[in-house]
Amino acid sequence: MTTTDVQNLFNRIAPVYDDLNQQLSWGLHRVWKLMTVKWANPRPGDCALDVCCGSGDLALLLAKQVGKTGRVVGVDFSTAQLAIAKQRGEEQYPHHHLDWQAGDALALPCENASFDCATMGYGLRNVGDISRSLRELHRVLKPGAKAAILDFNHPKNPQWKTFQQWYLDQIVVPTAQRFNLKEDYAYIMPSLDRFPTGSEQVALAHNAGFSAATHYPITGGLMGVLVVQKG
Repeated sequence: MTTTDVQNLFNRIAPVYDDLNQQLSWGLHRVWKLMTVKWANPRPGDCALDVCCGSGDLALLLAKQVGKTGRVVGVDFSTAQLAIAKQRGEEQYPHHHLDWQAGDALALPCENASFDCATMGYGLRNVGDISRSLRELHRVLKPGAKAAILDFNHPKNPQWKTFQQWYLDQIVVPTAQRFNLKEDYAYIMPSLDRFPTGSEQVALAHNAGFSAATHYPITGGLMGVLVVQKG
């Protein structure tokens, strides 16, 4: 899929995106996102960034941690998703500093060294250039800042790998079909096949300039969180 195809996809699925995430992950996506935010290490008063923010799950978790004295910027190229994120933010954190910006992960609309921490959930696999995306993330982080990147992973255990294939074939596709989105969600497996392994992501992070990078497999390796730190 081209970048435009992915952008159109996320605009199309925006109205049902949250329900899909809940059903497809059996609710576990909430746990994975809490773990991701914890690894990003947001603190009260911090300025935090959520790249490919979608409907705002991670950004709102960041807002809870940085508090009313902090600021959270959510960036996404889907205007439909941003509209939902903005509405959710106004409902849940009306007195927090939340800023929703239309933008590309490959050219973030942010100043150099302007964020204390960052997150990205299920975005790295969909960008057109992973290395460039990581360099952009490095550019906008302050020295010492951490970022945590959640996405699908390549399980090393053969049984978990078999389960992942079954899950995609028997859970993801039929569920997407119920929402009339079967063709839209059929892209997940090909995108996962192309996605770098955990060790390859670590190498890409170092090449992008990060001084520290660790990839943590979670849920049997079905998912993974890449945690990086700017030196």
